[in-house]
Amino acid sequence: MAEEVQVFGFRSGSYSRRIELALKLKGVDYEHIEEDLLNNNKSDLLLKYNPIYKRVPVLVHNGNPISESVVILQYIEDTWKHNPIFPEHPYDRAQARFWAKYIDDMVVPAMQKASLSKEDERETAIEELHKKFEPLENELKNKKFFGGDEMGVVDIVGFVFAGWIPAIEEAVGFKLLNHKFPNLRKWIEE
Repeated sequence: MAEEVQVFGFRSGSYSRRIELALKLKGVDYEHIEEDLLNNNKSDLLLKYNPIYKRVPVLVHNGNPISESVVILQYIEDTWKHNPIFPEHPYDRAQARFWAKYIDDMVVPAMQKASLSKEDERETAIEELHKKFEPLENELKNKKFFGGDEMGVVDIVGFVFAGWIPAIEEAVGFKLLNHKFPNLRKWIEE
């Protein structure tokens, strides 16, 4: 019997794109089910599969729903062993989880704050964002991706801000990522 894999998501949503990217890296076929989030028109199936948070992404594997993008990424890794997205060694896996959590808990909120800041708050907000970028810049030294030469879970999670930065900079007319972060700039380009 063939596996049934569905992703309830929003194509332009970076959290949904995390899941699709991981599945593609793993070579797993899936069905994308687009949710109409722009009109706040969530399907009955989304609400059934994620009754707590009522948001995307949701991965449904053979009828079993899993929600929250980082939890889904771990499930994908545990279920499809080929083409690993997490490091093999337990210490390295823990470090990858740390950086993924750091991006979600520290970088993403600081980016949102900076990009939505009013002119009189902007300098402070961007300075705060840069303080959050500094550890990532240092972590990327002499590496193509956070995990080394291959894209891994931290890169997938970082896709959230990697995709947002150029668009936000163009939309708001100021730089979020300046010359002090050459490693992050290069990583975004990769």
